[in-house]
Amino acid sequence: MSDASVLPERREAVLRLTLNRPKVHNAFDEHLIAALTAELEKAASDASLRAVVLAGAGRSFSAGADLDWMRRMATYDEAQNLEDARALERLLRTLDRLPVPTVALVNGAAIGGGVGLVACCDVAIGAESAVFALSEVRLGLVPATIGPYVVRAIGERACRRLFLTAERFGAEEAARLGLLHETAPAGELEARGEAVLAEMLRGGPEALREAKALLRTIREQDGATLGEGTARLIARRRASAEGREGVGAFLEKRAAGWVRS
Repeated sequence: MSDASVLPERREAVLRLTLNRPKVHNAFDEHLIAALTAELEKAASDASLRAVVLAGAGRSFSAGADLDWMRRMATYDEAQNLEDARALERLLRTLDRLPVPTVALVNGAAIGGGVGLVACCDVAIGAESAVFALSEVRLGLVPATIGPYVVRAIGERACRRLFLTAERFGAEEAARLGLLHETAPAGELEARGEAVLAEMLRGGPEALREAKALLRTIREQDGATLGEGTARLIARRRASAEGREGVGAFLEKRAAGWVRS
């Protein structure tokens, strides 16, 4: 549907999800949050999927909270606001924990919650003209639901400044801080995204999923448990059909079976 707030587009094993509210700079409201969460939850259960790309329609990636939505929230009591906030937290958690690799193509402004989406993706590529801000304190709010993901992406020290000043910063600074992995001229953003996806898709489908799960395990487990778990993981991967195929292809100097010619 042309008026859908999120446009899904499947091309072979890659799903592109485009935030599609360009007139309001792809700002969040309850409908966009619900639609994006639903698409990501479907993606999480799709065994044939190998990657997800997140992009914004029009000039912006996402300008954070929609003004009309904010006006409605101002009339909510605390219980209603809690329900609303939990929906956004569910979206961020679903994106952060998606089993397959995720790539954010940040074509323009990413403000507030938009920064949270970028921080939750595995790889983030931004147009050189993109701008960012964590502007919540200027509204008397705090970047609460996105906070854990942003701190993980750029570190507490950078957040101490950006959470408190709410200042805008550009793509070059976002890359320096680690929010973006790289920048590109606006006209080359899609091509850079395709190049990164091509590199990703050279990896084994099962291995990519397990590599993502490994990162979460490293973050969440203590050292003793982690050591035994990682030993078991590599032993399982070496003995798997995909692992045997990948090593065999390397030794025989040929492409692995999952790599498209």
